[in-house]
Amino acid sequence: MSQSRQISVSKNDVPKLAIIALAIVFAVGLFVVGYDQGHIFSLVIGEQAYADLYIHELTHDMRHAAGFPCH
Repeated sequence: MSQSRQISVSKNDVPKLAIIALAIVFAVGLFVVGYDQGHIFSLVIGEQAYADLYIHELTHDMRHAAGFPCH
């Protein structure tokens, strides 16, 4: 009679690279929602981005709900 053995490997560790990637995404998101005053789009459209404040206007209510003063 043959016997079969089952080998189970449990891997519960979260890869460090995933934690670092999530921390970077969180930091960029926090900057965009909380502190951006035209900085992101100024890389593309120049000084006009500081006057237009596209991201600021899109995230304006979310800023106040999160407790960030913006004006």
